[in-house]
Amino acid sequence: MSDHVYKKVEIVGSAKDSIEHAIDNALREASKSIHHMEWFEVTETRGHIVDGAVGHYQVVLKVGFRIEH
Repeated sequence: MSDHVYKKVEIVGSAKDSIEHAIDNALREASKSIHHMEWFEVTETRGHIVDGAVGHYQVVLKVGFRIEH
């Protein structure tokens, strides 16, 4: 079948070293329970400040995945 149906969920990832690692962490963990992930959108970027410096980065993602038939 060539037609597909998709669903989007919102997840949040964090990392101490970069926004990219926060995205990777979120997708890696989500892939353990969400199958057929196809795309993501970063909808928010923020961080936590510790002693005047970045403590960790946090990203909000919308992840699209294909629903199985």
